[in-house]
Amino acid sequence: MEARVSVNSDQSAEPPERISDAEHAVMEALWSRSPLTAAQVCAKVCEPRGWTLATVKTLLSRLVAKQAVTTEPDGKRFLYSPSIARDAYVGTESRRLVDRLFGGRAAPLFAHLAEADALTENDIAEIEALLKELKS
Repeated sequence: MEARVSVNSDQSAEPPERISDAEHAVMEALWSRSPLTAAQVCAKVCEPRGWTLATVKTLLSRLVAKQAVTTEPDGKRFLYSPSIARDAYVGTESRRLVDRLFGGRAAPLFAHLAEADALTENDIAEIEALLKELKS
């Protein structure tokens, strides 16, 4: 199966509930390739995080309850797929961040990143190119 970032077009535009950092790790595994079994998700995320298969199953259950993941029976196991496109999720979370921390304005976010020396020369060049494209 090939990796994909956006999945089916019938996906929700935004998650009904916030996705925790742990749940996000599971979503990243599913966004990179799906459908996956719980064991396949665990193979991608368990070792670096010190998780067990039981942890992954709990996180998958939470994501199903939040309608961020769908399940499909496959014999005695289930196949899991994201029901939220990654780009839609990133857009929603980006907007929430800007709204919560910067009063809905992106300029203070970039100013903060610049002041914290968090932007590389390449980052600045990419931002400048994007701004130039948006002005056109």
